[in-house]
Amino acid sequence: MDTSILILIAVFGVLLISNVPVAVSIALASFATLAYLGGMPAETIVSFRMASGVNSFALLAIPFFILAGNLMGRGGIARRLINFAATLVGALPGGLAYVNVISCMFFGAISGSAVAAVSSIGGFMIPSMEEKGYDREYSVALTTTAATTGMMIPPSNIMIVYCLVSGGVSVGAMFLAGVIPGIICGLCLMLTAGFIAKKRGYAGGERATLAQVFKAFREAFMSLMLIVIVLGGILSGFFTATEAAAIAVVYALIQAVVMYKEVKLKELPGILRDSGITTAVVMLLVGASMGMSWLMAYQEIPQNVSKALLGVSDNPWVLFIIINLLLLVVGTFMDMTPAVLIFTPILLPVFIKISGNAELMGVPASTWIPIHFGIIMVANLSIGLCTPPVGTCLFVGCGVGKSSISKVTRPMIPFFLAMVVSLLFITFFPTLSLWLPKVFGQFN
Repeated sequence: MDTSILILIAVFGVLLISNVPVAVSIALASFATLAYLGGMPAETIVSFRMASGVNSFALLAIPFFILAGNLMGRGGIARRLINFAATLVGALPGGLAYVNVISCMFFGAISGSAVAAVSSIGGFMIPSMEEKGYDREYSVALTTTAATTGMMIPPSNIMIVYCLVSGGVSVGAMFLAGVIPGIICGLCLMLTAGFIAKKRGYAGGERATLAQVFKAFREAFMSLMLIVIVLGGILSGFFTATEAAAIAVVYALIQAVVMYKEVKLKELPGILRDSGITTAVVMLLVGASMGMSWLMAYQEIPQNVSKALLGVSDNPWVLFIIINLLLLVVGTFMDMTPAVLIFTPILLPVFIKISGNAELMGVPASTWIPIHFGIIMVANLSIGLCTPPVGTCLFVGCGVGKSSISKVTRPMIPFFLAMVVSLLFITFFPTLSLWLPKVFGQFN
């Protein structure tokens, strides 16, 4: 292995172990490697690449979606979605488990944040499930894993980041590609939760009347419409993803402050501050990672990784499994945004090479393969949100549910396996990701 690559990996690894922030670790590792290579001003290149990395119109969507998610998280949306889900499936055996998953899918998609889904849905559902006789750790494990489905169902900030770093993947196509995989993941979790609930004898609630279903739907309707507005506007060409994000902020603001009156005007500065802090962290990660991506391309690291993987086997199925295993390990130790920014330039060329040049559903390989890989990457890294030592959703879930990681780990294993099963479906059946973009003409 080239000495410069060893320096890049070593410096990055040592800084991470030393609890240096990820963005700072990435930037310093890039600087140290460029300084070793010599012949170029390292500080100038790193700073220039960081600045140019965030100079993108598409990235403007991220602060807007973050703000919209924060407004939704505090605007009483979660309770209305839970009530609606309860009228649909609450009467089934183990019905509260289904309510939990469906609510997390709805809220995760609307807010664009798995952590917000764990916090908002878990804060209500975990105590409610415990009151009805459900095991607390079972409830925490289910909420933690179910919240990650919202990362695949649009709108999703991580998909916007992937579209930027992958080099021109359509945001609209990527959003649509995540819908069916997200639903499949949710269904796998629901089947697992139902099996466990039946085995443990968790009973369902009272069957809702048609009037109750309609009332709950009416209360949740305006929240659910956000997905329709964002996707519909993008797909119709009425506005871009960035403009859709701005509209989502206005919509969420009217909903939270005017319609539901759950957010007071005096709370808005605090929400804006929190959104600004989150945006700053994301943008710093994006900028630093763009510098590292340029360095890796300069040192031909993607080509070397590709050669190494192709040297292991020439069977695409084997290589797909290896890539999935690698991403699962990465997701365990790294948060989603830096993982996407760092490993997309490395693994996407490999995935393109092993996938071949065949058309699928009449779509050229150069178009469908990056979209398929993006969904696979998001699905893998979503699983990482539930696993220690960096599983953000796991830590939040344990905090909300007043439990510990050691107690939740065992009950989470069946749900973890359910997510892996859904990942295999997504990997080996690319039409699941491509069908909706094809139907809505995103490949024309």
